[in-house]
Parts: sequence; structure tokens; C-alpha cells
Amino acid sequence: MNFALIMFLLLVATGAVWLLDHYVLRTRRAAGAREPWWVEYPKSFFPVILIVFLLRSFLVEPFKIPSGSMLPTLLVGDFILVNKFTYGIRIPVINYKVADINRPQRGEVMVFRYPEDPSLDYIKRVIGVPGDRVSYQNKRLSINGQEIRLDPDGHYNYIETGLNFISAQRFQESLATHRHAILMHAEIPPVRLSDVRRFPFHDNCVYNDAGFTCTVPPGHFFMMGDNRDSSSDSRYWGFVPDQNIVGKAFLIWWNFDEFRRIGQAIY
Repeated sequence: MNFALIMFLLLVATGAVWLLDHYVLRTRRAAGAREPWWVEYPKSFFPVILIVFLLRSFLVEPFKIPSGSMLPTLLVGDFILVNKFTYGIRIPVINYKVADINRPQRGEVMVFRYPEDPSLDYIKRVIGVPGDRVSYQNKRLSINGQEIRLDPDGHYNYIETGLNFISAQRFQESLATHRHAILMHAEIPPVRLSDVRRFPFHDNCVYNDAGFTCTVPPGHFFMMGDNRDSSSDSRYWGFVPDQNIVGKAFLIWWNFDEFRRIGQAIY
């Protein structure tokens, strides 16, 4: 569901009624006459819809985490806030960028429109920026020939969909200025080759049994989930174009099951 489009259509409809009443209908009503309901309600909702639309389009937008692909950074059920202007000002609905502010940096957690179905919003971590050579061999990540530091950090247990108990290895990864936790499952290969699709710029990637090496094309980004072996990401469906960017995730504002997570910054 394209919520931005629905909000825009509601804004246009209620705004049209407000303008019609302000310039035409009001002058024709008898003094003291009550507004008809089809004028009163849209006029009441118009300023509220306008404020929400502007906030969601240019400042912050809320999202709910639906899956465990970003464990342990983000839990299923986390409600997060996304900064909409960090990566530039975009025209709402069509998402056309009109002003650059900052470029996504390696290690940042970013929300974007899924390249194979732009009606879906995904959240992953930025691994490679335009021009980067991203290599993931035997579950060791390298960027432009530099192996990323990875420190063991014990184990992490969680319940997967279907009530499956999962025990994963936890590591601390240092990517650019970001140090964050990731999960790995020893029994799962670095890439399930049978799940790799043909995507735009597929020729920029070389896959083998040990992993892959990809060169990120101009205007695109390479994304991976922190739950490395349980994430559908750029390994399988390709690069994220700049026009699909929604914003930078920065805060957990609510979780019905774990109140202690409320107010935590996202790194």
C-alpha cells in the first residue's frame, strides 16, 4: 500500500473542499447558517492531513520492523523513525530528488524501496557505496581489498517465525566509523547460489561456492542485513539505486514487548 499516495490524495481532496468553501460556498450561505457535513469534515481534517503529510514527506517517517533480517540491531516489532532529509530533499510520492544533502555512508542503516517491488520498504545496512569493490568470501567481508574487522562476541539466541529456536554466533563488526553487532549461522553458506536472481548490473558480480565479489555501479548501493545468514539482500536481488532511497533509520521509538528499547539510537 502506497501510504504517501493515499495521504496526497486525501490532502488534495480535503484541500479542494477548503478552497471551494473559502472562495465560493461561504459567500453564498446565509449568515449564521451551519456548514454542511461534507464541507465541515474535510475542512476539519485538512490542516491535520497537511501537517502529517509534510512531516512524513520531509522530516521523519515511522516504520515497523517486520522480520529478523536486522537482528540483533533491530528486533521484530520495533517501531523506528527514519530521517527523510539526511540523504536529500525529494518530491513526495514520485520520490524525485531535488536537493542533495548527504550521501549514504558505509555502516549506516537505511530504509529504501525494494528494487524488485518499489511498493515494499526494506531496511538493511549500507555495505558498499558507488565504486566500491565488495567481497564476501567464507563469511569475511572486504571492501576495496581491506578486510573488515570482526570480533567474536558470544552467542545470540532467538525465536524465529514458526517458533523455531535459533542459536547464532554473534560478532562485532567495524565498518567505517560504525561498530555494530551481526549474527552468523555456521551451518549456512555465505550465499545460497540457487537464490541469486538476474538483476541489473549482475555482470558486476562474480559468485562462487565461497561467496561473491561485486563492484557497486554509479548511483547504486550494496546492502546487507545484520543477520547475515537470514537476510534477503543485495547478494540475491542486486544493488539499490539512489532513487529508491527513503531515509536513514536513527531511533527506536516504541516496542510493545520490550519497553527498555524505547528511545535507543540505531547504529
